[in-house]
Amino acid sequence: MTRKPTTAPTTAMVLAAGLGTRMRPLAEDTPKPLVKVAGKALIDYALDRFAAADITRAVVNVHYLAEAMEQHLRARTTPEIIISDERGLLLETGGGLKKARPHFGDKAIFCTNTDAILIDADGAEACATLTRHWDARQMDALLLLIPIEKTSGYDGKGDFDQSVDGRITLRQGESAQFVFTGLQLISPALIDEGPDGAFSTKLLWDRAQTHGRLFGAIHQGSWMHVGDPAGHAAAEARLKASAR
Repeated sequence: MTRKPTTAPTTAMVLAAGLGTRMRPLAEDTPKPLVKVAGKALIDYALDRFAAADITRAVVNVHYLAEAMEQHLRARTTPEIIISDERGLLLETGGGLKKARPHFGDKAIFCTNTDAILIDADGAEACATLTRHWDARQMDALLLLIPIEKTSGYDGKGDFDQSVDGRITLRQGESAQFVFTGLQLISPALIDEGPDGAFSTKLLWDRAQTHGRLFGAIHQGSWMHVGDPAGHAAAEARLKASAR
């Protein structure tokens, strides 16, 4: 993969508007992003990472139990939080990005969901990995991937295959080597290509892939999927053990 020095992103999007049905009963009366793991809300794992990466502004979309989300986020000072209100219509991941598009400017933005926790390897912070590999000349989206064997709480068969030049394709066969961690860098120009209304980010990835502009960077640490009670329990046990 060709690398080119780039101005680091300063804006991020946190996709936090989902219903969290797979996390119930933990997310019955609490939005999934506010479910705590080892005493810390899932969304704060993402926002703290962005703050440490010098992200100055984070757009957070809200839908389910939106008032609780807003109350929690008011307590944060960094990064600056902008609410993208989806109370009237849940827009899915791509539609959420399209609605928030006016807040992004023209530079690539970080985007993440909140149902996973990344653990960095020494000298290989996740946001820095993406920034180091990003090249706007040839990329519309750069996804942070991880080998299946470095995951926990994940029972799928992988999401992406990767070629030697760094380009990625969605799984074609029974399994793929890499799992999408939920963190990516994405061009606002690609978001502009999305339709109005609800749609999945996969539509944007498909367009980028068609033009040879969908790439992956490999996370050197580990990844804990926290999308259901079993994954939550595994992540909590691991984080509490590492804190001893």
